[in-house]
Amino acid sequence: MIGDRSTIKCGVQLWNGVTIGDDVFIGPNATFTNDRFPRSKQYPEKFLRTDVRRGASIGANATILPVNIGENAMVAAGAVVTHDVPPNAIVAGNPAHIVGYSGARRAPEATPSTASKETGASPTLVAGVTLHRLPLIEDLRGFLSFGEVTRQVPFEIKRYFLVFQVTSEKIRGEHAHRKLHQFLICVHGRCHIVADDGNNREEFVLDSPSVGIHLPPMVWSAQYRYSRDAVLLALVSDVYEPDDYIRDYSEFLRLSKPVP
Repeated sequence: MIGDRSTIKCGVQLWNGVTIGDDVFIGPNATFTNDRFPRSKQYPEKFLRTDVRRGASIGANATILPVNIGENAMVAAGAVVTHDVPPNAIVAGNPAHIVGYSGARRAPEATPSTASKETGASPTLVAGVTLHRLPLIEDLRGFLSFGEVTRQVPFEIKRYFLVFQVTSEKIRGEHAHRKLHQFLICVHGRCHIVADDGNNREEFVLDSPSVGIHLPPMVWSAQYRYSRDAVLLALVSDVYEPDDYIRDYSEFLRLSKPVP
């Protein structure tokens, strides 16, 4: 199936099981396959599926295995895509990994921050999201950074979790919450955070235990480009509730728009 207003350049190989949404661009000689193991000689009764969603762009000579390519995602020329690509993500390489997010403005604060002495919260382009410089104390014994509930952390903490040993090509998050607040601190190493309120998208770098970011409800976020030694601490406002998660970006966009 091929949607409306889509452009497919010369030499593109399309096979059974591929669905192309509206407003998609596919560059010359891109190859889609419906078999992860092409040595198989038996004609399958059911093909693996590939779904290229609205507004996605696939560069010349890219190879796409049976995966989902999210809305407005961009696949670089020559990339070999072996896993699903999130909405708005930019992927490159073999195997393809996320190198950025389309439309995400890099926050001015997203620079190496360990030398900063300023503290306090700064607004961002994303509604409700604030970047926090936490107190940092240095003496001969080492460094100390801290935060207090209602001062640095703007909600009551009921749970925490840690993310670590994430290979740099992996991505975490990719969801929004209906009611949950999160406060993220990369206590070791570095990772990138993308926050999206449905209208604005901004990218942040957490590279110091003295920098945190507050993600309120109804903000889509993802964490990626982890350094090998990264440890991400998440302080959250409630216990785990599966129904609080919004995992489909299209549903998030629908819910984030005000009701007329």
